[in-house]
Order: sequence, then structure tokens, then C-alpha cells
Amino acid sequence: MIAALLVNLLRLLLLPVSALRWAFAAPRGGYVVLEIDGRVVDLQPPRVRVSLSVRPRKRAPLSVERVRELGKHLMKDGRPRGLLLRMRSVHAGPAVVASLRDALLEIRAGGKDVVAYLPMGADNTMLQLASAARAIVVGPETLVSPLGFAVEGRYVRRALEQAGVEPEVFAKGMYKNAGEVLVRDTMSAPQREQVGALLDARLGDLTAALAQGRRVDRETAARWIDEAPYGAEQAVAQGIVDAVAYEDELEHLLAAGLLSGPTPSRGVGAADPAGGGAAAARPARARLVTAGRYLGARRALSLRPVLPRPIIGVVEVHGAIVSRAHFRGASLASEERLVASLRSARQNPRIRGVILHIDSPGGSALASDRIHHEVTRLAEVKPVVACLSNVAASGGYYVAAAAHAIVAQPQTITGSIGVVSARFTLGPLLDRLGVSTDVVKRGARADLFSPSRRLDPGERAVVERELDAFYATFLRVVARGRRRPIEEIEPLAQGRVYSGADAQARGLVDMLGGFERALHELRQMIGPRAAAIEPVIVRASRYIPPPPLLPAPVPALLEIVGLRRVADPIALAIHCEGERVLAYCAEADGLE
Repeated sequence: MIAALLVNLLRLLLLPVSALRWAFAAPRGGYVVLEIDGRVVDLQPPRVRVSLSVRPRKRAPLSVERVRELGKHLMKDGRPRGLLLRMRSVHAGPAVVASLRDALLEIRAGGKDVVAYLPMGADNTMLQLASAARAIVVGPETLVSPLGFAVEGRYVRRALEQAGVEPEVFAKGMYKNAGEVLVRDTMSAPQREQVGALLDARLGDLTAALAQGRRVDRETAARWIDEAPYGAEQAVAQGIVDAVAYEDELEHLLAAGLLSGPTPSRGVGAADPAGGGAAAARPARARLVTAGRYLGARRALSLRPVLPRPIIGVVEVHGAIVSRAHFRGASLASEERLVASLRSARQNPRIRGVILHIDSPGGSALASDRIHHEVTRLAEVKPVVACLSNVAASGGYYVAAAAHAIVAQPQTITGSIGVVSARFTLGPLLDRLGVSTDVVKRGARADLFSPSRRLDPGERAVVERELDAFYATFLRVVARGRRRPIEEIEPLAQGRVYSGADAQARGLVDMLGGFERALHELRQMIGPRAAAIEPVIVRASRYIPPPPLLPAPVPALLEIVGLRRVADPIALAIHCEGERVLAYCAEADGLE
């Protein structure tokens, strides 16, 4: 409170300077420039107030939240003509791309011009984003490559056989594919089916975006994809982009109004890289200001609230789910931190509701179950909405099932309600190396988890039984959360992953949209006065005792091994030593 008063006093004293700064922040008729180069996320990471590290800080990723804030100020400000996107690279999952594109379309719908400049050319993601702009300009000698999407699987059965390692895979659910790369040489028919469905959804989304943004029919957009890539000038002739220009020529094109957007006559307004044509006349330069400067000037005019106000809590479940993170810096969803954050949100009277923002393929089943339990307890007293980002599958969906509503983008990868377990036998490898194993044990199965031998039929039956038990638990969790009988959920399970649109059609997701849609839904649940309540990320790191009358948790019976990326199994091996794992495995990064 005292800190807020001091900050407000300082801002009041500097108000004349701030007002002058705001007056020059966006010249009339100019463009605010938004740089997109690197990682893009849904939510702005909390700023580090004090850092003792001597290493230079990494640049914070651009967030959709920041773009929406920028758009709100632009649409209220009559001085700037619009927004200039300067995109060099975009690293974001399909759900984040969809949310960012929606934010850009809102800016256009609010009456502001949007122009995209791609100095390095364009791939699928960049062109999908740029299609939200009125006009698209690319750099000379670049490639425009809307190639579509492909998935490649790497199968290591023969490599393991040559190394003397024998995998044993147990699966419950015909689509649960995490272990098939260990025991097959080619993709199974169920895996090919579900991957094909996801690729169909991705391609359909890209085709629709190009058709809408470039004002052509879907057949033309599909032909562009099938005949790609294109050189810059060829892309102008095809109508995929509007002009070719160097960066210093772009301001003249904007000032001269030569970027008319997609029209039946292509190539009009294209800059001459040699300096001829319209660019050679060198008209007045469009006045540009960076988005950081524009937002900074606007924020300097606002005062901080002095009295505590109600807020909406945002709890992030990002990365592989683990019981405890043993080192910092890894993208892991630690049970310790998440349980503390959920309990803090439950006990804090200022927090009126919670958005569970999930971008996780799952991980530890024990951690997933405990996080799900805390979400259930939170949902008993406050409204909870799960917002599924790029991936919310297996353990990620397990956690989301306890929310009152689930929101996902059409391209979110979700579902994967199934179980798979795998172990490796090193006996042949040890024999090849001249290593012999001798065992003394007390208890028929004391060496059950030894990697030196295969399981016998009785032991395999035990693993299968536990697999069945956990699968039944998973089905009950989803059925209870979806308020549907298990008989309706089981056909949707079988370990199958869905796009968000397909999951919504099957009732595994309630509505389609991004964080803004989840925020709107939560505000509706809170009540009519919740429109002004702002979201705040909740990150509690200290231990918080459980609320009273804590019921016994559902026992975690089995976990799944195998994740989307090579780094994920390594991280889980370090952070989940001795645990079993529940996770979704994508065979390649082509879906993300």
C-alpha cells in the first residue's frame, strides 16, 4: 500500500513529462511497430524484481497478453494509423499462434490497419499469422514456403536389438503409442489414423487462414500449399503476398499508400529491389514508433491501485509434470509449486476464481493425481476454468478434468486417455559385454524391477492388472469431471489424442478459444461485477498446509513412459526417479 502511494506520487509529479512523452509516442498517421522474433507465449512471465545473477538476462518472450494490451490502446487512440508487424521468426505452438492471430484480427476489426513485414520470408506459421494483416511484404530473394505439415517417426527396435537391449511394452488403449517406437519398425495403423486426423486439422486451419486473409477460395489456397515454395516475386504474382521490399523501402511504401492488400490484380505496389519504380521517387517516410515505447508512455500515465482489489488467479501448468524439480531452469510443472499455488489461490480471499493454464504433455501420475486433487478442492469453493494451450494431453488432461469448464483452441492437442508402461531388459547386452549376474533374494519378486532379466508370465499379469486399474481410475476421473457416465467416456479414450475442435465435438472440451475466452467464461461464473477483475499469475513456492477435512487421495497406480521430445524422458528420469510416469508422446515435432 505504501509502495503504491509512493509510486503514484512520483507519477503525479512527473505527469507533465509523461503527458508530453505520450503526445509524441505515436505520431498522427504513423504505425506502431511490433517486433516478433523468437518465442511467443500466451501469458507475460512475471518480471524479476531483483536479480543477483551476473549473466545477461534473456529477452522475455512476446506474449499474446501484451499484444492484446497494445491492441486495446491502439483502438482507443485516434493518432496511429495502425500496426506494423515485423516478423523475423516465430517459435510458438499452434494454440498460441491461433490466439495471436485472433488478437491481430481484433485490432483490424477495431478500425486499425495491420501490415506484416517478413524480411526473412515465411513458413507455415509466419504466413498463417501474416494472413491476419491487410497487406503482406516480404524481403527480396526470400522464400515463401507454406509447405503444409508432416510427421516422421523414428523406430529403434532393430537398434535396440543390435545393442542387446530388450524392451517390454504394456499398453492399455489401442491409440496409446508411446512405446511402439521401441518395438516396431513402422507406424501402427491406429497411430497413423490419429496423426492423420491431427494433420488434417492443421492443414485445414492453414488453408482457411490463407483463404480468409488473402480473399481467395479454399481451392486456391490449397493449390498454393501444394505448389510451394515460391520465390518472393513469384509469391507476389500468385497473390500470396503483396509486395517485395527492403526494410528501408518499407516506410516509403507505407507513406505512399502503395500497399493496397490482396486484389484480383497481383503485383501492384511491389517494391523494386533495384530502387526503380515507385520506390525510386522516395516519398515521405511513414513515422514509426516501437510497441515498447508506445506502451511505456501509456503505462506512465496510469496510477496503481492503492487498496487491495479482487483478482483472478492464473495457475500455470507448463512442461512435464514432476513431483519435485531438482534444479531450476527446466520447463517442468512441479507438484510442490503447483500444490502450493492452488492452496494459496484457495485460501486467498482476494482471488475470486482461477484459470488453470495448461501446456503440458503430462508426466508423473502421482504428481498429476495430487495436482488434480488440489484442483478438485479448489473447485469446491471457487470457480475454475481450464485453458488448454498447445498440448494438454494425458496427465495434462487429467489435471484439467476437475475444472468447471475446459476451453481449448481448435489446434490444441488434448485427450490421450490411456496407459502405457515400458521397461528395458539389459541381459543380452550384459552377456555381450562379458558381465554376468548372480542374485540372492528373499521374496519371489524381490528382483521384479531388475533390468537384468525379462518378466515371467505371472509378473507380466501383475503389470497388466495394475495397468487396467489405472486406466479405470483415469476413466473415472474424466467421467466425473465431464459429468458423464464411464460408458460414454471409454469409447473416447483408448489413448487417442484429438485436436481441440474434435475434442469439443466429442464433449471432452466445453468451448473453443484462447485465454481471453477462458477469462470471459470465468468472469461470467463469478458474477456481473467481475468484468473489471484482472488476472494475476499465482506462483507460491513455500509449503502451504492443506485445507481442513482433506479426503483421502485417489491412489496412483501406474504411470506412462515416453514423451514427445528426447529432452522430456531425460528430465523425467532425473526428476521422477523411482516414480511411474503418465504422459502423451508425439512422434515428431511436426504437429507443434
